[in-house]
Amino acid sequence: MKNSLTLLWKRLLAFALDYLIISIYLAVLIGFSVLLAHTPAGPGFRALFDAPNSAEITAFLLLVTPVLLYFSLFESSYWQATWGKRVLGMRVTTTGGAPVSFLRALWRNALKLLPWELTHACLWRIPGWPFDPQTPPLWINVGLILVWVIVVVYLLSLVLSRTGQTLYDRLAGVRVAPVEKMAALRSSK
Repeated sequence: MKNSLTLLWKRLLAFALDYLIISIYLAVLIGFSVLLAHTPAGPGFRALFDAPNSAEITAFLLLVTPVLLYFSLFESSYWQATWGKRVLGMRVTTTGGAPVSFLRALWRNALKLLPWELTHACLWRIPGWPFDPQTPPLWINVGLILVWVIVVVYLLSLVLSRTGQTLYDRLAGVRVAPVEKMAALRSSK
């Protein structure tokens, strides 16, 4: 369990480093949105956020899709890791030690980001969200609780795993491990 806790902290730190890049993208996106709001296209852009479905689709396309592609493209690249994982000396491979294909990385990261997207789906359906939120209906609260259930399952699956895999790693058939462990896995074949 000690190794699993060490890997958990290392993976969380790698994600925090990656989140710095995501935060820069968010800042650029917000800046662009503010500028766009002061142009003739501003009313049309704001209208995209008037209804829950169009707001969620717009947010998915502008926010979630680029983040999903960031993780998937880098994990399926020559480096087999995002910037955060590279800094901490980790790689993503198949359970057999081979490089991960783009589709496998996309599946892994879609599962990983599921709680984040489910949160967006719930938040956009809170009456008055985001500027004048009202008391949400019960189903939204249930959805937000489900988000935390998924997050806890992901964390527990890593901490309790003998292989250092989260549930989404297992479902995608991948492993995240230190670079030296990956080299040892390849040489043992």
